[in-house]
Amino acid sequence: MLQVTDLVCGYGDIIAVHGISLSLAQGQTMALVGPNGAGKTSFLMALAGHMQPQSGQITLDGRNINNLGAAQRCEEGIGLVPEGRRIFPDLSVMENLIVGGYSRPQRDQSSSLDRVFDIFPRLHDRQKQLAGSLSGGEQQMLAFGRAMMSRPRLMLVDELSLGLMPSVVDECYAALEKLVAAGIAVILVDQNSDAALAFCSSAIILESGHMSWSGIANDAPESLTH
Repeated sequence: MLQVTDLVCGYGDIIAVHGISLSLAQGQTMALVGPNGAGKTSFLMALAGHMQPQSGQITLDGRNINNLGAAQRCEEGIGLVPEGRRIFPDLSVMENLIVGGYSRPQRDQSSSLDRVFDIFPRLHDRQKQLAGSLSGGEQQMLAFGRAMMSRPRLMLVDELSLGLMPSVVDECYAALEKLVAAGIAVILVDQNSDAALAFCSSAIILESGHMSWSGIANDAPESLTH
């Protein structure tokens, strides 16, 4: 479904990602592992359309999407759960979710909401509450739910467990399992590399923007993941 070939991107003259290549099929899971500053978030931003590649190619279902913006990539089936959640604090939970489904026909919103509330019942209970008043864990659930509203085929998750209690992290991983079971592909970044590698079937290890290792997640060398 996703093919990335020799992707290079960065910020002005600063290169953050140096020639990364990967492929991902429907329903597959991939962990993106590496220290802070390794280029993980930059890579996800390039996939989601928030950063323009300087060279290389991103294809989705065989179609080059390099020139598509973030909104168009969302319509094509790429969802993003960003680092730090980036919810809209002054909107209600329901309004945040509706914004997430903006690219979908109105008739799809009801079924999408049912799916989100089935996976995250707490969001149903708090749908009229301002998003900024939620706990950190609930805000992460909302960020997941907002991304789900666009009915993505590929979910990009940046720093899943950052600042969350272990019980909430477990809920988020359980939600990811349900998405994968429904055929959604996932690229996952998590500061808890052990959890990410245990969840995903494959992995890429980045160091200073370079891909230092790739393969089956269970085979990832411990010396490079910590």
